[in-house]
Amino acid sequence: MGHAGMAATAVRHLRAAGSPTAVEPLPRPDLRAVGENERAPVDPGEFRRVLGHFASGVTVVTALDADGPTGFACQSFASLSLDPPLVAFMVARTSTTWPRIAAAGTFCVNVLGAGQGELCRSFAVSGADKFAGVSWAPAPATGSPRLAGAPAWIDCTITAVHTGGDHLIVVGRVESLDATEGTGDPLLFHRGRFGRFSA
Repeated sequence: MGHAGMAATAVRHLRAAGSPTAVEPLPRPDLRAVGENERAPVDPGEFRRVLGHFASGVTVVTALDADGPTGFACQSFASLSLDPPLVAFMVARTSTTWPRIAAAGTFCVNVLGAGQGELCRSFAVSGADKFAGVSWAPAPATGSPRLAGAPAWIDCTITAVHTGGDHLIVVGRVESLDATEGTGDPLLFHRGRFGRFSA
C-alpha cells in the first residue's frame, strides 16, 4: 500500500472513531475509568507529578502535506517491533498537527540532541510557524522533513492508529533511518525540565 493508501487508512480510522479529519483539534473523548458517582482513582496533577520522574528522550515528529511542513515535539516515542520494523508515538486527540500528519500518511521522527532544547520548544507551541528559521531536508523514502542537526532520524509510513484514552497511538513502519555518530549527548526530559545524560 502506498503513502496515499496509508493516509486514507488513517483518515478512515479517525472517522470510524467519530473524530473529525479536518485540521481543527479533535474533541476530548468522554471516557471515564469510574462511574459518575465514584471518586476518580488518580488525581491528574498527581499523575503528572509521579510520571514526570520517568526520564525520556525528546523527538520532533514531522510530516509534509499539501500545505507544507508540519510537526510537533514528542516525548512519547518508542521502538515497537524489529520484524517488521515498527515504531510508535502517542499524540493528544486535541492536536492540530496530527490531522495533517494523518493526511500525509507518513512521518519522520527526529531524535534531538542535548543542544537542541530551543528547537524542541519551538515545536512545542501552537499557532506559530514552527519551521521559521529551521533548516530541513526531505527524508529519502517519504519526503517528510529531516531536521538539520538531529543526531538520528526515522522515516516512516503510518500503518495503524489506535485509541488510547485522550491520546492516539500511531504505529509507523520504518522505511529508512540513520544516525550520526559522535554528535554528543541526547536531549532528555525529566520532571518538567530538559537535561543531558551523565555516565
